[in-house]
Amino acid sequence: MITLVENELPDIQRHGDYAIVAITKHGVELARKLHGSFGHSDLYYMSKFRRGDESERRIQLFEGSVRLLFPALFPAYKGLIIIISLGAVIRMIAPLLQDKKKDPGIVVIDDKGEHVISVLSGHLGGANELTREVAAALGAKPVITTASDVQGTIAVDLFGRRFGWEWESDEKLTPVSASVVNEERVAVVQEAGEPGWWLYDTPLPPNIQAYESVAEALEAKPQAALVVTPRMLTPDEEAILANGVLYRPKVIALGIGCNRGTTAEEIEAVIRETLGELGLSIRSVQAICTIDLKKDEEGLLAVVAKHGWEFAIYTPEQLNRAEIEAPSDTVYKFTGAYGVSEPAAKLYADVDKLALTKKKSGNVTISVGVKRQGWRADSERKA
Repeated sequence: MITLVENELPDIQRHGDYAIVAITKHGVELARKLHGSFGHSDLYYMSKFRRGDESERRIQLFEGSVRLLFPALFPAYKGLIIIISLGAVIRMIAPLLQDKKKDPGIVVIDDKGEHVISVLSGHLGGANELTREVAAALGAKPVITTASDVQGTIAVDLFGRRFGWEWESDEKLTPVSASVVNEERVAVVQEAGEPGWWLYDTPLPPNIQAYESVAEALEAKPQAALVVTPRMLTPDEEAILANGVLYRPKVIALGIGCNRGTTAEEIEAVIRETLGELGLSIRSVQAICTIDLKKDEEGLLAVVAKHGWEFAIYTPEQLNRAEIEAPSDTVYKFTGAYGVSEPAAKLYADVDKLALTKKKSGNVTISVGVKRQGWRADSERKA
């Protein structure tokens, strides 16, 4: 049991991604029901409502003011589901708020389980999605007040998030979001990445127009823009970002071969230098690809871990199935494959032509592929 004491951080046991908190008789009934059907959740309620099965169900009981529980829950969970009055919740969590990129999603449920309310971090913290899921589990009404959700339009801070897209900078997220919900003219330029970013069954709102190039969008003089591309914009094109957000889709495959013991620092330096030469963003890298002989190469593993990239491994037989421009008998002698970086990049990106066939730099050989989905070559973009 957790005893809550002023100025002491309670010792909680985290098992799931979400915490459910209740302090009333009816709230506990509701919380137990939700905990039974809602996966990846931990349940906390006051010890006076003990049922005897708490240890078996890994339910954590507490004594003292529930306010003292939140400092431990806030940094530990992705989201909090709280069955307490909305006003009380706001007062208790107010001192803990930091930033919408850090705060967990907060969802409040009334004591009768009729309404599930998204309170905090609706988009980045996932509270809106959590609200819908909890409401569905309870048969309750979801209450979401975020303008983009209510209007059925683009949520700028979530645009492409389910595909792993990253924004280059969050500086313009708020003004661009304002342009979207205020129905100003908004341009969407997509040069790469998954096409299924529109989440509704209805057509795009009339104020949002898709363009095939930044130049075409600039000619239309939009009041805001969302640009999706792995490449660096030219100085002329950067004008689109005066009130725009630049998104980096995960479309780049790096084929890497290296000598045994090559350091992570050397590998990363070659990657950054090469992408810079090609005018591509490192934020759009999805994977490092190589031969299975390198699956335990410490330098490669360190770079992959640092950036959170995928690490794709191919056997010599798989690599030899890809057509390459420069097969090497020497490489075959030592690895059983006629090439490593070039075929690995081609296989992962699923393309016949690479952005960079092969470059040797020090102890590293690198090839660069850009996944074909949604990507148009320079000649096609300019046509």
